[in-house]
Amino acid sequence: MVKNAPNAARRAATLLLPLSLLAMPAFAQTAVKEDSVILQPDKVADDAPVIAAQVTLPSWTEEDATALLSTIENIGAEGLFAKDYNPDALAAAILSNDQVALDKRATDTFLLLATHLRDGRTPNAARKQWFMVDSDADAEPLLPLLETALNAGSIRETLASLNPIHPDFAVLKAALANAKAPADANAIRVNMERWRWMPRALGERYVVSNVPEYMTRVVHGGTIIATHKAVVGKASTATPQLNPMATGIIVNPTWTLPRSIINEGIGATIARNPASARAQGYTWTGSGKTLSVVQKAGPNNALGVMKMEMLNEHAIYLHDTPSKGAFNAAARAFSHGCIRTERALHFSGLMAVMFAGRSPEEFGEAIASGKTTRFGFDQPFPVYVAYWTVIPDGKGGTKKLADLYGRDAPVVASFAKPGRPTATIITPVAPQVVPTVQTTARVTTPGTSGIY
Repeated sequence: MVKNAPNAARRAATLLLPLSLLAMPAFAQTAVKEDSVILQPDKVADDAPVIAAQVTLPSWTEEDATALLSTIENIGAEGLFAKDYNPDALAAAILSNDQVALDKRATDTFLLLATHLRDGRTPNAARKQWFMVDSDADAEPLLPLLETALNAGSIRETLASLNPIHPDFAVLKAALANAKAPADANAIRVNMERWRWMPRALGERYVVSNVPEYMTRVVHGGTIIATHKAVVGKASTATPQLNPMATGIIVNPTWTLPRSIINEGIGATIARNPASARAQGYTWTGSGKTLSVVQKAGPNNALGVMKMEMLNEHAIYLHDTPSKGAFNAAARAFSHGCIRTERALHFSGLMAVMFAGRSPEEFGEAIASGKTTRFGFDQPFPVYVAYWTVIPDGKGGTKKLADLYGRDAPVVASFAKPGRPTATIITPVAPQVVPTVQTTARVTTPGTSGIY
């Protein structure tokens, strides 16, 4: 991801040194289940940006239009396809001596290319279970961008500025230039696309989990300060991609069981052997279809000693687990959708100390108390649950990961079809002009109306 900084990680470890006294044994509980992902339907309709403006087409010089054409001819280096932007039609418009035709063709072409560079060319239907919110359209509106570029004569530089700024994107771009096989090139393009589907700037602090890599990282100031193995959703309960805001860390959490897991077994246990259910920490109200079950905090709780608070409609969050042995597997797709986090004491302690302003002693006391405690973050930050199948290898190159959920193929297939549509300019309708009603002028004789 971003560069590791051993010194920063060492400082974080030193800060949390007292937490080593709180190390808990690895419980051997098996078949631990946590909250199931709430599967949401894929977004299949394309949401092309719409620009409402009272504008006339900007005027293009031959020099600016030629710079746009040159950018298109070399756009393959950015993982896009020149054919999408009809360079022949643009070249013909440049040679036509028809200013109106040139202005229209160049403007439409710029908006399409800028849309793909900023937001990605992949249609929504091919972005399987991708629910990240990308705010780049708000930060970089295209018409002002075009106007500035034309005024400064910087079409080429302006389009280049829309690329993701994360260093991993630059590594992928370099790898694309050296790719030998078409399949390798397409795998790289897929992942360059995924970077474009995300916010261009990820933030000063964030947590990122790369699902195919089974890894979670804590990033602060562009530096990775902690790395943790992760257990992600199995294929039948695949982890979706999203970027909710983290608002706090909860230690010794309770667990409210979803209906699907109640139906899988604990509901029957409660009905047939309530003493056994109580021994496992379960409490409940109602019965049958109204049965509501909560597991109390404790060493056998399915969420372990911590849960990151990150509200989202998918019920996805990071949490601990009593089943520590799962972290020893190379491929770690075992969960019901949530992300289980290795070394949860270290992770939650780091969150409480660095982002909630608590002392290691306060955190330690909360853990030792066994009581459910929430540490709210002073500034909420995003958690990116991402899906990159080609990543930097740490040696200047890249490595390919297994496509856990088969999400690369739909993106590759979309390369042979039209990409997302261009931005649409909607010119507001001018208000209706009310015609003037002509009346016969009336002339009054002074003294007859009292008006002078």
